[in-house]
Amino acid sequence: MRIATWNVNSIRSRVERVEAWLQRSDIDVLAIQETKAREDQFPLERFTALGYEVAHHGLNQWNGVAILSRVGMEDVAVGFDGDPGWGDPAAPEARSIGATCGGVRVWSLYIPNGRALGDPHMDYKLGWLEQLRKRAGDWAAEGTPLALCGDWNIAPRDEDVWSMEYFADKTHVSPPERAAFNAFLEDGFVDVVRPHAPGPEAYTYWDYQRLAFPKRRGMRIDFVLGSASLAERVSGAAIDREERKGKGASDHAPVIVGLDGDDGAAAAREAK
Repeated sequence: MRIATWNVNSIRSRVERVEAWLQRSDIDVLAIQETKAREDQFPLERFTALGYEVAHHGLNQWNGVAILSRVGMEDVAVGFDGDPGWGDPAAPEARSIGATCGGVRVWSLYIPNGRALGDPHMDYKLGWLEQLRKRAGDWAAEGTPLALCGDWNIAPRDEDVWSMEYFADKTHVSPPERAAFNAFLEDGFVDVVRPHAPGPEAYTYWDYQRLAFPKRRGMRIDFVLGSASLAERVSGAAIDREERKGKGASDHAPVIVGLDGDDGAAAAREAK
């Protein structure tokens, strides 16, 4: 079984690339972030024609999350209890959706960006992560293998950014953000990709500007955190850097995890 996560940065702009990649890489479950589409705008039929069931949560042209599965889909949940929401008045955004696929509980997560140190959006980000952590502990305790997949908008280690000097006064690497990420690990979740795709320069995101990709100026901010029962089934993982190349690419690369003998790294090689 192959699970992947990918911030596609607009599903309508990249549907053809996603379709082709799914077929090349033989993915069973894909967690998608930043669909940037309302429910009526999501290209549902394009993926059902490939044999995938689809769950999507999108409210407007911002955010948006989805799960595609060809191994069944049950118990779809939109959002989670405790989501603090954003705005005035605060309301939940389209940042989380969960479903049980092939016996694995998968969540597609788009963690708030934070915008800038000291910005109210940073407080929202940290509060959102704390509430997610509380709920994730409850989900893990239920016993079903759990995968928290998505764009975490945090680079938890110095090696996860191309230059700590450049990011010294910026978001994604601040001590509070890293502490929020590490709290999941302290609770028993496992970064299941890093052992199979170690750094440095194992990035998942490269800005469109300033030739960041060819200059290898990236960040590792897309992760799959697995419960203990999920982590023990992981047999391979990889970051498909090739999919960041070419015209019309997302600024994020897909991250692949193989379970029960399936080599996720092989999936990335095959997708090239």
